[in-house]
Order: sequence, then structure tokens, then C-alpha cells
Amino acid sequence: MRRIIIHKDLCTGCKSCVLACMTRNCGEKHKFDSFIDVNKDKYFIDLSHIDTESRNHIELNNEGHPVPLTCRHCDKPECVATCMSGAMTKDPETGIVSYDKEKCGSCYMCVMSCPYGILKPDDRTKQDIIKCDLCQGEEIPLCVYNCPSGALELQKEDE
Repeated sequence: MRRIIIHKDLCTGCKSCVLACMTRNCGEKHKFDSFIDVNKDKYFIDLSHIDTESRNHIELNNEGHPVPLTCRHCDKPECVATCMSGAMTKDPETGIVSYDKEKCGSCYMCVMSCPYGILKPDDRTKQDIIKCDLCQGEEIPLCVYNCPSGALELQKEDE
């Protein structure tokens, strides 16, 4: 089982994790069509597209210190327990909590039940849920790989 461990005292608020997540989730179809401004010959991230929304974010705590937030793929995820449509599921082998937008009824029960406040509706349509998938297919999630301060760490647990 894999999960991201957050060392909030190490976070500097640089948002390298957020940018890495946005870049990874932009998808091949958007990398060239949407990210090249032909007139200015510059690359940019299209913030209006759902695929580029970061699955993690950084907030300031009560003392004004940055805290990275990402899905913890809980042992007993409330988002899965409260999902009436079956869109949220947990793989018993990997421990990864997944979201299937085709099954989602946009009731937001998963958003309301997350004890960490991580899940959110997408900024564009407010219909799909934005959720970390631990960069499936990657050995190390890009947010962890790109964190210069060590605030994010990948923990691999043997079953």
C-alpha cells in the first residue's frame, strides 16, 4: 500500500507540488494544443481546463504557516462510505481510493465527509470531483518527487 505522508513543519509554501500535479494531469492532448501560445511563442498552463486542476493544494494554518494538503487514501475512507453512486472506491490490494466520474452523481457527499477537506468539485463545471490518484503508473508521485523541502514523502507499506 502506498500513501503520501505530510511533514507540515517542513513545507515552505513554494507550491512545487501543486505545479507538478497540474503538469502531470494536463494530459497529452493539452500539452501542445492548449499550452503553446503561437503568437507569443511561450508555454503556459491553461488554468480554465479541468485536466490541469491540481489534485493537491497548500493552505495557510492559523499561525500563517503553509500546510500541503493531498488525499491520504485513508484506511477507512469516509468518501467511499458515503458515496451513494459507487463513484468512490478503494482498491483492497493497493489501498488507493479512486474516483470514477462516469458514476458520479455530483451529490458532494464525498467532499462533505472527507475529514481532511481535500476533495473538491472542479472549478470549471462544479460537477466532477478533483482527487489525487497517487500518479498511477509513476514510481513516485510527482508532488513528492518535486518537493524540495521534503514536506511530502511516499510511504510504502507491506500488507
